Amino acid sequence: MTVVDEPKAAPPAVRAASRSGGPSTDHNGGDRRERVFTRLSSDERQRAEYWAQRRGYSSVNEYYAEAIAEKVQRENLDFDIPDLLTARINQVIDELKALSTNNANLERVVTMGFDSLLGLTRGDNYLLDEENGELT
Repeated sequence: MTVVDEPKAAPPAVRAASRSGGPSTDHNGGDRRERVFTRLSSDERQRAEYWAQRRGYSSVNEYYAEAIAEKVQRENLDFDIPDLLTARINQVIDELKALSTNNANLERVVTMGFDSLLGLTRGDNYLLDEENGELT
């Protein structure tokens, strides 16, 4: 499996579930989550174990709990736009600004070219003036 360099952020569920209490512990540090059984293919389990280890979770079950919580947040449309998406949107905006500038420059060049051609056909060009021999 090829993996792109990703930031090693501390998983919030693991850090919050310390002895001092957190979203998944009671006052004595006991686990107050309910037990759930799931069936996964061996490939899915292997991938989950890989990512749990890579993200620094103490067990694959902690990774499962965090993944389910993130999926529920996504379903509720309660999530932050990832940094990668924000960067891509900013890149598209910058390219659109550059395209707009290029279009304005092209418009200016074409307009000046047509003005020059019209001036030549009317005989209003400074290059067609007679010389008197003096440099001005």
